[in-house]
Amino acid sequence: MANIVFIATSLDGYIADKNRSVDWLHTVPNPDNLDMGFDAHMERIDALIMGRNTMELVLSFDCDWPYNKPVFVLSNTLEQIPSGYEDKIQLIKGELSEIIKQLKLKGYEDIYIDGGITIQQFLKQDLIDEMLITTIPIVLGGGIPLFAELAHPIEFRCVESIHFNNGVGQNRFVRYRGSE
Repeated sequence: MANIVFIATSLDGYIADKNRSVDWLHTVPNPDNLDMGFDAHMERIDALIMGRNTMELVLSFDCDWPYNKPVFVLSNTLEQIPSGYEDKIQLIKGELSEIIKQLKLKGYEDIYIDGGITIQQFLKQDLIDEMLITTIPIVLGGGIPLFAELAHPIEFRCVESIHFNNGVGQNRFVRYRGSE
């Protein structure tokens, strides 16, 4: 059972630029159409939890809904699911640890945690077990950071590094909890 982050950042740690755009993700040529491990990640997980902003960003892409697993959207203000997505999205709210507990009881073992604020909230409560961070070789100089201030450090260990032939790197970190 794991709560897993799969996300891309710039070299300077941003997940969106100063205009809240992620267009820069496509600045590196990808002639081999590498998915950077996304398909394997999606095979591994049972469900997704994302924030409202991330859901709205995904809905703005010019493509079909990219997820074939249940998607739970965290929102304290959203009252209804966008039209046409009622069978793909469920709204949730409440204490994160309780949400995770309830989803695990429903059989969702490995959960993909997505979205900047959502990831930051999960980290603040030490609820992230693993992070796959793909680094796009661009310095944005500002934008939306992946990480925010924490009350105390949280240790992870890098257990795998991959270098793709287009200059993109990906590191897999697992939560280190001492002598486990």
